[in-house]
Formats: sequence, C-alpha cells, structure tokens
Amino acid sequence: MITISLSCLILLLLPTAYLMLLALASVRSPEKIAPSGEGPQTRFIIAIPAHNEASVIRSTVQEIRRAEYPSVLFEVHVVADHCSDATAAEARQGGAIVHVRNEEPRSGKGAALNWLFERILDAGRCDAVVIFDADTLVERHFLLLMDACLRSGADVIQGQHVIRNPEEGWFPALVWAMFMIDNRFQNQGRANLGMSAKNMGDSICFREGVLKKVLWGDGLADDYQLRLRLLLEGIKIDYQPRARGYGEAPLSWREGGAQRVRWLKGTREASRRYTRRLLLAGLRELDISKVEGALQAMLPSYSTLSLISLTILFAHLAGRSLLPGLIPAGLTAAWASLSALLFIYPFFGLALERAPLRAYAAILMGPAFIVWRTWLTLTRVIGKRTAVWVRTAHRGRREA
Repeated sequence: MITISLSCLILLLLPTAYLMLLALASVRSPEKIAPSGEGPQTRFIIAIPAHNEASVIRSTVQEIRRAEYPSVLFEVHVVADHCSDATAAEARQGGAIVHVRNEEPRSGKGAALNWLFERILDAGRCDAVVIFDADTLVERHFLLLMDACLRSGADVIQGQHVIRNPEEGWFPALVWAMFMIDNRFQNQGRANLGMSAKNMGDSICFREGVLKKVLWGDGLADDYQLRLRLLLEGIKIDYQPRARGYGEAPLSWREGGAQRVRWLKGTREASRRYTRRLLLAGLRELDISKVEGALQAMLPSYSTLSLISLTILFAHLAGRSLLPGLIPAGLTAAWASLSALLFIYPFFGLALERAPLRAYAAILMGPAFIVWRTWLTLTRVIGKRTAVWVRTAHRGRREA
C-alpha cells in the first residue's frame, strides 16, 4: 500500500504543479488596452447560431445593435438552424440578417456556424467575426475592445463569459462561481504566461482570415477541438476580460447533465485526435503554447485530482487508525497537504476576482459536483455509449 500511495503522490505532482502555475500566473491583473485615438475601424460580422430560440433571440439582437460602435461597421447574422418555432421572424424583427438552414441533419452549433461562414466570409464584407450564443447579453463596449485588440495584433480574442443567473438555484450558482475561477486561472493565467486562452464557445472574436482558414470546430466539443486546431496552426487565443458576455447556466443538475456528458465525451474524442500531434509539434518547434495545449488535454482535471487525493488521504487515516505504525506519518501528511492545497485552490481564484460571499458559499458545493461529474464519466462517458448535442433551454431575457 505504501508503494502504491507514494507512486500516486509522485504522479499527481505534475498536474497539481501545472494548476498552481496557472493560478499564480493569474495574480497579475490584465493590462488595460485603450481604444485607438483614430476611432474604430474594424468591420465586424456578429454570428449567432440559434435553434428554437424565439424566446430570447430578438432581445439578444437588439442589445447587440445598441453597441457603442458605429452601426455602419457591423452586421448581425443569425443562422436559424432547423427551427420549428418563430426564431427566424423574431431575429428579423430584432434587426438581424437571417439565414435559414433546413438542409442536412442538424448536428449542433459547429455545423450551423460552418454553414453560415461558407455563405458570408467570401463577400469581403468584414475584417473580423464575433460569435455569440443566442441568449448572450453583451456589454456595449465589447466591439470597441475587440477593435483595439485586433489593431494591436491579436488574431483571436476570447472575451469573458459570465453566468448571469446565479440566483436561480444551487447549480447555476456553482457554475457561476466555477466560471469566475476558470476565467481567472485558465484564461488570465495563460494570457499572463504568453500562452493560448480557452475557447469558451461564446463572446469570442476571430480575424476574418483566421476563421476562413479554420472555420469552426466540429464534434461534441467543437470549441475545445477548435482551440487544439488553432494551436496546431500556430495561432494563440488572446484574452480580454473587460469584454464581457453574459449567458445562462442550466437550472438543475439534471438539466446540466446532458450538457456535461456531451462536453466530457467530446473533449475525450478531440484529445485522442489531436494531442499527440500537438505535443510532437510543440517539442519539435520548442513552442510552449503547443506543449501546454497538449499537457492540458493529457493531464487529469482538477475534479479527478481532488477525488484521488481525498480518497487516498481517507484511506491513510483509516489505515493509521486500524493499524497504528503501518503507514508513515510523513506520507499521510503529504497527502493531507496536497488535499489542503487543492481545497484552497478555488477560494484563491475567488479572492483574486473579489467575488461576493455567495460565490464562496456556492463553491462549497464543489465536492458534490466532483462526485456528480465522476459518476457521469463512469456511467455515461467511458465506453461506447453515444452522446448527442442537446440544446440548453433558455427562459427569456434577464438582466446581468
């Protein structure tokens, strides 16, 4: 048992050190980027995939059209993807240019976006494309910030995706707190180290030439897959936390389950497909961003690390109680230290974000989430059981 425990401890040191490196790197706040004194110049297309989003799409388009940005420099395009409701009509009334897609089987957001891009990117009508979800509430200076980032040389910029309905239950509150931590560590931490941020799938901007080259991702985790493909092309995702888009989280564990299963299965498939190529390319080219992208796909998640650490710690404590002297106190202390470090990790992120007290209360539900996520992985992700793209229900516009 001692040999197994020590081996596991050594194996967990690398992924734990990786997480802590990103956390420490995120301490430095992002540098402010000021709009050019010449005024905005970038021509944007706003692309919104929508499947049966009649309840939210008109208000989403209207809010975007109120942006603090010259109206002649941006257009809003909505792809009404296999809709059986009034999504197309509502989008038009909001002021969008609507593209109705009914051909080919519906297979999710990636297919709808690629279909749209094939129709709008060859017309020479834009310099950059921004992707929003159908329910995203966008801050009005979003395009001004993206214009400044593009003119400073960025090719892809991820804005900060914020959950706007934490008051609607424990699950959305937990997701809200987790997104704060994720944005700080996974995006700001990487940006401070000169590496590529995550593609959050929403509130993200692409220079037109980049998007024309790679299009959107496909599969069950299209945004995750696209990040790996961009890295293979040598393209990093910059992060601009002051450009915020606000979206809804599912209201319940059951509602979030299908979304989580799709994501877990999709990331496994994308990792198997791209990680080896990415790692080899990174080592060959001495490209730290590619190596980091491969490591992120290969290493166990925070949830897995926490579960393993706590399980072995409890086994140590039980063993020392039942068989005193058998298990070295130093090894037990090492596992206790690792578990404590992983426990502090999310609270450190919330502190850096100056989160309200309710975020700390919400993150205390983290152990339940870890058990739930592990159960989904063991029962519905591992193996040959299929997963499908399931639309997340939206309940109409709410203020951020």
